[in-house]
Amino acid sequence: MGTMVTMSEDRRAEGQSDQSPWDMASGAFIAWRAGDASAVDELVAAMTPVLWHVVRAYGHDRQSAEDVIQATWLGFVRLHQTIEDPQAVASWLITSARRGAAAHARTARRAAPVEDETLHAVLPDAESAEAIAQRDDEAARLWGAVASVDERCRKLLRVVAFMDRPDYQSLSQELDMPVGSIGPTRARCLAKVRSALMGGGAR
Repeated sequence: MGTMVTMSEDRRAEGQSDQSPWDMASGAFIAWRAGDASAVDELVAAMTPVLWHVVRAYGHDRQSAEDVIQATWLGFVRLHQTIEDPQAVASWLITSARRGAAAHARTARRAAPVEDETLHAVLPDAESAEAIAQRDDEAARLWGAVASVDERCRKLLRVVAFMDRPDYQSLSQELDMPVGSIGPTRARCLAKVRSALMGGGAR
């Protein structure tokens, strides 16, 4: 595309009228549509400097700007038949370049690398895979030991395990057990579980 811009500037130096980029783009587009394959060079030469300024306004570096402009021209070649009014070709190109530049800027922000120290400051502490596996194994062994004791112990321990302050009156009714027996029964049940964890398997 840089060669095309230079070629256009040479033609102006040779005495071609100094038209605006919009008029040059419109005329070149009409000639291209009429079958003049070389007219697309004039179109590119007229509009690329304009597109360059549009895209660079979004803060892109040279390489990113070139990528966006190239994508704009590729889209134009693919969709040029949808442009009915030759006077609208410049507006179409500028709008396409703006959208491409904005999209590229959003992608660049999402892809920007973040230092580990920054991530650690905002992310919660996470357990290691080893710690999670160990915890799950311990939980499985514990509930396996609970399952090995009698039904009354299982019911009592499951209720007590998930209550900070068990309602002994409700437990007494649910388990058909005197309130005064709940504490000693729980102690005996815990002893059975401890024995099961140690491999005794007491019931």
